[in-house]
Amino acid sequence: MNLLVLPFPQIDPVALSVGPVEVRWYGLAYFVGILIGWWYARRLVRNGRLWQGGSAPISIVDLDDFVLWGTLGIILGGRLGYAMFYEPGHYIDDPMAFLRLWEGGMSFHGGLTGIVVAMIAFSLKRGFNALSLFDVIAAAVPFGLFFGRLANFINGELYGRIAYVPWAMVFPNGGPLPRHPSQLYEAALEGLLMFLILRLLTHHFRSLRMPGLTGGTFLALYGCFRIFAEFFRQPDPQLGFIASFLTMGMILSVPMILIGLGGVFWALAHRRRDEGQDEGQGA
Repeated sequence: MNLLVLPFPQIDPVALSVGPVEVRWYGLAYFVGILIGWWYARRLVRNGRLWQGGSAPISIVDLDDFVLWGTLGIILGGRLGYAMFYEPGHYIDDPMAFLRLWEGGMSFHGGLTGIVVAMIAFSLKRGFNALSLFDVIAAAVPFGLFFGRLANFINGELYGRIAYVPWAMVFPNGGPLPRHPSQLYEAALEGLLMFLILRLLTHHFRSLRMPGLTGGTFLALYGCFRIFAEFFRQPDPQLGFIASFLTMGMILSVPMILIGLGGVFWALAHRRRDEGQDEGQGA
């Protein structure tokens, strides 16, 4: 028996209750993540030193107007992605469950697809480069990921595999054996570490001057972090291991890495081409 197992903190999933109205940590995490991400994105757009020519191609008004588009993209995409890839049978049998967001069940990969579609549609409507919007949003997304994973931990969901490390915990819905607190691993990787890396890119290397570089880096890093975390995270019970050690999270992350690396290489090549043209004109 492992005497060093940490007790799981019994935090009520309901953060606030007023009569029949309940505010859950899960929903609150999305709200706070989007709010802080929006605030940070505004700071990036306002900081002319980070952009080519001293000003962002996106206005503050554009960014403010996009918040609703992005929120709908995240929620609809996240819910659809979870329903399609993780529990299709459940939502076919009970279609109304799709609307019960407070029960959980959101796919990051689906939410990402939803917000990318929203960004493309919004940028076409406003007439600016979608890659610049993607870069700004990507730099702000770690806030939402961090709070979202903390909410997963509070709910006692998406817990890790059985483990006997000193920080292992017995989760209420995870059986009697201690497990990795994989939600906290993901919060640290996808939230804190991701933010620090992207912050270094945007403020030290001025990556926002190269459309696609920040967003591509985010995609590639998230895919790598997620695959790493999947080695500690318990696979969804309705899916289990897809093939040998592979999980659905790993499989869905591989295209992210490839697309992200493609975006990084494209942005760097485009930058070198522009610099070569400027030198040719100067000569």
